Amino acid sequence: MALQWMILAYVVAAEAAVAILVTLPSPKPIKSRIVSLISLILQPSLFVVPFSAFQLLDIYWKNEHRLMCTGEICTAAERDRYEKSIYKAQRNAVLCTASCLLYWCIYRICKYHKDIESMEEVEKRYKEE
Repeated sequence: MALQWMILAYVVAAEAAVAILVTLPSPKPIKSRIVSLISLILQPSLFVVPFSAFQLLDIYWKNEHRLMCTGEICTAAERDRYEKSIYKAQRNAVLCTASCLLYWCIYRICKYHKDIESMEEVEKRYKEE
């Protein structure tokens, strides 16, 4: 189970790096090449959305079926383990949400950049006529 979260953490880190790379100011030819390269990578990396959704469902199911440790019959060690599992579940839910949100942001930034390029081409054609 830890391998899935480690993979998701690396994916979120890579998405954050790509988002920073796409939003940094750079010369127009370099920016268009970067955006076209990232656009090619976006479609295969769409796997992160269903993977994150499945992980969120797993977190929800485990949360619903978790044994509660709130009474006086719990020892201190059991209570600590229960709280640790709650914190891990919250961290993993944030990780899943961040992966989907970052993917969507990168997709929209690339789409806006392509739309702007196409509008500039249309404007250039109208000016030539």
